[in-house]
Amino acid sequence: MYILLVVAQILVCNFINVGQYVMLSILPVIILCMPLTVPTIALMLIAAVVGIAVDWLAEGIVGLNVLALVPVAFIRNPVAGLLFGKDHTERGEGFSLKKNGFTRFSVAILICQAVFLAVYVAADGAGTRPFLFCFIRVMLSLVCGYVISLPIANMLTSETK
Repeated sequence: MYILLVVAQILVCNFINVGQYVMLSILPVIILCMPLTVPTIALMLIAAVVGIAVDWLAEGIVGLNVLALVPVAFIRNPVAGLLFGKDHTERGEGFSLKKNGFTRFSVAILICQAVFLAVYVAADGAGTRPFLFCFIRVMLSLVCGYVISLPIANMLTSETK
């Protein structure tokens, strides 16, 4: 399922252009929803491989998604521990919308999306874009990314898989 979603992200990058102010990415939610039994270092390597694949096959700027996705992998376990409970993450239990509640699940998605977008937009602009443009781009992309990430996260963490 994760590989199909990465392919879907590549297709979105190649064929759907919603303008310069919105960037649609489901990569942060893919990393967030990986099993909690995956260690942080392995998750960071997975994020780097996924990022380089998307960069190479879609975006054109090699390293941009890697740069933005690896920090998401780095903060995933602390965010899950903070929002879903330390013993929950230490036992490697999965999390889901039904089990952990809509609010906590949404906050986890928003944090991961925000970290990804802040790094991505800052690196993409590389100091050449005005702050207001970058801020608007992050905010609009965060809202759109959250809307498309919520059903995907629910699907990836569903207990009925």
